[in-house]
Amino acid sequence: MAVYTHVEPDDLAALVARYDIGTVLSCKGIAEGVENSNFLLETTGGRFILTLYEKRVSEGDLPFFVDLLNHLAESGCPVPAMLRDRDGVAIQRVSGRAACVIQFLPGISLTHPTPNQCEAAGAALGAMHRALEGYAGSRTNSMGHRHWAAVATATGDLDAVLPGLQAIVDDELAHLDAHWPADLPAHVIHADLFPDNVLMLGDRVTGLIDFYFAASDFRAYDLAITHASWAFSADGNHCDPACAQALMRGYAGEVALTDAEVAALPLLARGAALRFLLTRAHDWVHTPADALVTRKDPSPFLARLQRYSAPDAASLFAAA
Repeated sequence: MAVYTHVEPDDLAALVARYDIGTVLSCKGIAEGVENSNFLLETTGGRFILTLYEKRVSEGDLPFFVDLLNHLAESGCPVPAMLRDRDGVAIQRVSGRAACVIQFLPGISLTHPTPNQCEAAGAALGAMHRALEGYAGSRTNSMGHRHWAAVATATGDLDAVLPGLQAIVDDELAHLDAHWPADLPAHVIHADLFPDNVLMLGDRVTGLIDFYFAASDFRAYDLAITHASWAFSADGNHCDPACAQALMRGYAGEVALTDAEVAALPLLARGAALRFLLTRAHDWVHTPADALVTRKDPSPFLARLQRYSAPDAASLFAAA
């Protein structure tokens, strides 16, 4: 989440007037994340999230996201509805951007999840995957492994981001291209289930949010992304075995991975680490100086990449 585009009060009032959610009390920008412009919208009818779509989110993909969230909600997953106005329209235009008014879910995102919370997150991911096994929708993964070289090129001088990074990225891209699997179980995945995209009350998951990277890919890759974001210290230098095991245990309670998926997890996790290393490096270079946005340091994902490349990386994925 971030704020790149500001909304004029008259435009906001006109937007809210299309819905049965009362009148505007306040609308405050949310600075976390880097993808879209997000606001906490308070009206006389309650709290909502207003999102204006920027950068990597294509307006043409928005009907997919609306349908996906409807499917997950109907399947019992704790996801926020994208509200429809009185005419049944979910996708609006505000300040020259596509926009949606989204249900506000209770809970907080975590900075330092406990093992119990990691287990709950793993179970929520697994339940979401089960709900998506028969989902008919699909979307090409614009941040999948075939696109990482282009992100690296678009970033520019990687050595200016972190000394020696260019050679590391070149070697890793070549390794992943040569070994990336082709036939693992796949369906739509979240692809960005970091702790800040999970809302919790205590040890209970109350919301899975920010589905704007959701796409068709390997379910085990989604698990690898979640492992990389939940099981490590903030600097990426330490994988907490209790958190890692709890996450895997929670997932295993919902989904039984195949032997091929288990064997592929270290490689998929290397890919996950490289993906976020590259996109964070790109945003570090290209985020506008005047944007209300918290840029994210890419170096913790370099540390994760190095850990997942170690000979004993498979041990990080044990469920007990």
